[in-house]
Amino acid sequence: MIEIDRLAVELDADSGVVRAIDGLALTLTRGETFALVGESGCGKSMTALALMRLLPENGLVTAGSVRLRGRNGDTSHQSGASHQGGAGNESGSTIELLDLPESAMRRVRGARIGMIFQEPATSLNPVMRVGDQIVEAIEAHTPLRGAEARAKALKWLERVGIPEPARRIDDYPFRMSGGQKQRVMIAVALAAEPDFLVADEPTTALDVTIQAQVLELLQDLQRERRMGLMLITHDLAVVAGMAQRVALMYAGQIVEVASAEEFFAQPRHPYAQALLRALPRRAARGEALLAIGGTVPPLTAAFTGCRFAPRCAYAHEACLAAPPPLRPLGAGREVRCVLEEAPPAIPAGPIAAAGDTAGGAAAATAAEAAGVEAKPTTLLDVQSLGVRFAVRGGALQRVRGHFDAVREVSFTIERGETLALVGESGCGKTTTGKAIVQLMRGIAEVRGRALLDGIDLLAMQGEALHAARRRVQIIFQDPFASLNPRMRVAELLEEGLVALRPGLDAGQRRHRIAELTEQVGLRSEALQRHPHEFSGGQRQRIAIARALAVQPELIVCDEPTSALDVSVQAQILNLLRELQRTLGVSYLFITHNIGVVELMADRVAVMQGGRIVEQGACAEVLERPAHAYTRQLLAAVPQLPVRA
Repeated sequence: MIEIDRLAVELDADSGVVRAIDGLALTLTRGETFALVGESGCGKSMTALALMRLLPENGLVTAGSVRLRGRNGDTSHQSGASHQGGAGNESGSTIELLDLPESAMRRVRGARIGMIFQEPATSLNPVMRVGDQIVEAIEAHTPLRGAEARAKALKWLERVGIPEPARRIDDYPFRMSGGQKQRVMIAVALAAEPDFLVADEPTTALDVTIQAQVLELLQDLQRERRMGLMLITHDLAVVAGMAQRVALMYAGQIVEVASAEEFFAQPRHPYAQALLRALPRRAARGEALLAIGGTVPPLTAAFTGCRFAPRCAYAHEACLAAPPPLRPLGAGREVRCVLEEAPPAIPAGPIAAAGDTAGGAAAATAAEAAGVEAKPTTLLDVQSLGVRFAVRGGALQRVRGHFDAVREVSFTIERGETLALVGESGCGKTTTGKAIVQLMRGIAEVRGRALLDGIDLLAMQGEALHAARRRVQIIFQDPFASLNPRMRVAELLEEGLVALRPGLDAGQRRHRIAELTEQVGLRSEALQRHPHEFSGGQRQRIAIARALAVQPELIVCDEPTSALDVSVQAQILNLLRELQRTLGVSYLFITHNIGVVELMADRVAVMQGGRIVEQGACAEVLERPAHAYTRQLLAAVPQLPVRA
């Protein structure tokens, strides 16, 4: 249905010309799910934006072709079709999307090719009701108007799992949780029922039950309409359950293409093998995850050999001599590697820990020995926490009622302990975390107590609250919305140090910033760039570095790794675990990733409808869940195929 041939995209950046995509060739088939995976910054999202003709202002397609087949499946190539009626000429012709005028491309977007963007908070119009945004897409690409379009929008909100859709259709995006905004974004993309869907991290912000519901919806649409799907994701378990074919990207190039079954059974490229080893799992609780040393190389460089060679455990002279071609292996499988056979299993033993950007091996035994005390005292004691929002309506926005988002929530967190807070999107997890650090003041009514070493955080004001900020930090779910777009990364990291660590001089602050940059896997040149110049995963790393800068005792982690690919996720999880062992820092870990819960959590609290319905030791809750809702959550978790 879509043929991408030798596509090249360049970005004009302050650091030079960034070759974001270099010679990309893909064939996307009607009715097939094609997964595009790889590390943050490898070019996955840029591929989607180039396909949709939505590149940033400094982006340019310098070579290649993107051809869209007609709806009747005719395979004839009519290169002039795009100039004779544009997107309206669909009776078997092939349209060259890169040649279309913008007016014709607007008719392709939404009607023929839909897109789910990675960050729903920046994709939804903040001053439009969510229902109006879905209606806008329906009226632009279908004959429906007025009440009929609104009825269809309501149906889509229901299909993507928005609770009380008849009430929420008139809400603004800011009234919704991150997961609910993502579901609205999916509804907007699917409302016109396109022939092909580009889904850029479509389930990143969703809990496992809604993720399963949305993925089932996408599969139903594929069966009904033979809709093609390009799935861009870092969740390899989702790929295993959804995709027929997989392409792995690295530094702007495809390095492996295979059927999903072959990719998971026997990955041929060393990079693919390392990614699969980086996945969090319970068996890795006592060891560091395999975080691939180093980072994706800057795409401003001129490459003379294999782009992965500096990070590869099997690199030798031939890898550095010349760039390896994408070599066919038969049956549609290709690999960009000089190794004739599949690489042997990566040997067990010391592996690269977080912050080891040189790629060397680093064991965690010293950190283990410096762990927290055997019986840590309680750091945080949350007692009967409640958060109530006013429900307003009418022309004057008068209060018409109240909504209890969090109801009588109680838990404790010990020093050096991780408590995982899990549950559906909208159940109150994020609201609980924000209430504890006093970010709901003036927005909602907060009651109860949150005792930090016996002192109530919720009662603090002025200097006392300012001092508490040094001890308690938060990593927000949406990194782009939490970073000042006018500040460079160095300024973002230094801001907290100036405010909360006034004893540090300028030199000490610079040293701390350099240390943080290395720890979270960013290159030093990133310090002089602005947030919009990074991918979603790279922005999350900046947000994590900012929270860690002041060395807090408690960090509220609101989906801190949801926007990260598996290798960087492993690096960050290693870093958080190492800080916990060496400094005794505690975490309230809000997440929907059960693999991360298995790896990180000492105890688990399960939330439903604003209440905690079950809590206990991690192994006990995950292996012997007592509540029906907990069993439902665990049953919805996607699983990777077991490798022999």
